[in-house]
Amino acid sequence: MAMKQLSGIDASFLYMETPETPMHVAGLTLYDLPPGFTGSFHEHFKRFFAGRVHLIPIFGKKLAKSVFEIDHPGWVDAEPDLDWHIEGRRLPAPGTQRQLEELVGALHEERLDRTRPLWRFTVIEGLESGQVALYSKVHHAAIDGGAGMVITQALYDLTPEPRKVPPPEPKAPDRVPTIPERAVLGLHDIASNLIRQQLRLFEAAPKAAGQIADLLAPALKGGLSLPQLIAPKTPFNGTIGAARSYVARSVPLSEAKAVAKATGTTINDVVMAISSGALRAYLNRRRALPDAALVAFVPISLREAGNKDLNNQVFGMNCPLATNYGDPMKRLQIINRDSRSSKTVAGGLKELSPRDYTVLGAPMLLPGLMQLYGATRLADVAPNPVNVVISNNAGPPVPLYCAGAKVTALYPVSIPVHGVGVNITVQSYMDALDFGITADAASVPDIDRMGEDLVAAHLELRDAALGKPAPPPVAEKSALRVVAGSASAPKAVAAPKAAPKEPVRKPRPKTPAKPADAAAKATSKSAPKTPADKPARKPRAEPPAKVASDAAAKAPENPRARKPKPPAPK
Repeated sequence: MAMKQLSGIDASFLYMETPETPMHVAGLTLYDLPPGFTGSFHEHFKRFFAGRVHLIPIFGKKLAKSVFEIDHPGWVDAEPDLDWHIEGRRLPAPGTQRQLEELVGALHEERLDRTRPLWRFTVIEGLESGQVALYSKVHHAAIDGGAGMVITQALYDLTPEPRKVPPPEPKAPDRVPTIPERAVLGLHDIASNLIRQQLRLFEAAPKAAGQIADLLAPALKGGLSLPQLIAPKTPFNGTIGAARSYVARSVPLSEAKAVAKATGTTINDVVMAISSGALRAYLNRRRALPDAALVAFVPISLREAGNKDLNNQVFGMNCPLATNYGDPMKRLQIINRDSRSSKTVAGGLKELSPRDYTVLGAPMLLPGLMQLYGATRLADVAPNPVNVVISNNAGPPVPLYCAGAKVTALYPVSIPVHGVGVNITVQSYMDALDFGITADAASVPDIDRMGEDLVAAHLELRDAALGKPAPPPVAEKSALRVVAGSASAPKAVAAPKAAPKEPVRKPRPKTPAKPADAAAKATSKSAPKTPADKPARKPRAEPPAKVASDAAAKAPENPRARKPKPPAPK
């Protein structure tokens, strides 16, 4: 049984996992059922996926420990039990959006069984919209966002008719190495890893030193601002628990692109500005908005074009979110400026980012340190470099199908950790940006309010950048797809209706003065007037009574309006 050892970055997600911090990523996918479909979609999907599971090699692997656990574990072949890996759930009536989000939060709390391949799917039926949902969970030790797209390509089709997939090729059985052989192989792997990492460090050091020098030169001259190193404290920047809260919302991608084009920014800047507006509104309502700007950690992929390895190839940068400014355009401009500076800094340090590392006894040492960090609640008092994680992943621009069902939304579900209790991950799909907000339930118990703030922040930024609301998009069937600007958007963020216009009064034509009146006026002008001599001006007869009556006749009758009492008899 051949074993492929995990890299240090992949293994880190195993070491960081505790009961309070599960290290799996997930997705919530919504489907329109195939026309005329009857029966259980759970069983239908399980039969369909049985012919596709071999297209995702990591789904047929499980973890194996190294000898004496002196080095990172590895992947070995395993046969997945689809009856366990693909479970079915049904929402109780009425099957609302909030019920679905709460179920996703509960499923996301459960850690994966390390004695099995590290993935599990849950088919969810009983939605009031008539759709079905799929919650798909995979351990972060196996994939990152780029590798997740490989899974998407294996699982989905471009037409309602599923493509034919060739069966898996038979594998020759591997000889299981003896314990002494495993010990020798383990020591060999440790030695080779140490030598390989030292060589990579020596190769990268001169290039990194030059990049750091190039980075510091403009900073010393004032041409580049260094990133904010310490983030302010908020209610979700402390020790977290095991419970999760979750909300999913969508905004039109075309509107986000229009904002980016009109302001000379990028889609990533717009995503961060929308997230910034939502966080500002949420914290302001809780009276917990700090004076200093919040800081986001933004992952950056190191994956080269065409690389389909199912592992983690990520780096990251810190970017201030300008939450200390109320003007959405000002926030977007500052985010654009600071993100460019952060990308420059991250680009200079990328070569120093470890792709792999070896620590003797890491499988025993590092998990203990993580549990100690949570038990002592150090995150409550330690300074934080960031407040939130914001990740944006480009998804397919064309419709996808799975087992004949049309995909209507692809919502990410991600990882909160100690000190960073909110994670905002975005996936584009067709003409939508699908936001998934995953949080510690104790820190953010009212996460649905944050979802409303997200849609409101998009509307505010869109109107500020474009000057007028965009035409409403086509209504979606998705239970969760709350498209900003549409009739399904939350009432709390709907634009106020324009007040009815008052009828325009036509000016009364002036009647020519009579000669007697003119003579009287001339006489009155020649003699000085006293207050007593000044005639009282009669009030002008107002004609709006007729106009008002006409308007009242045209206006619909309000059944709850109180009718005037009839005049008393004389």
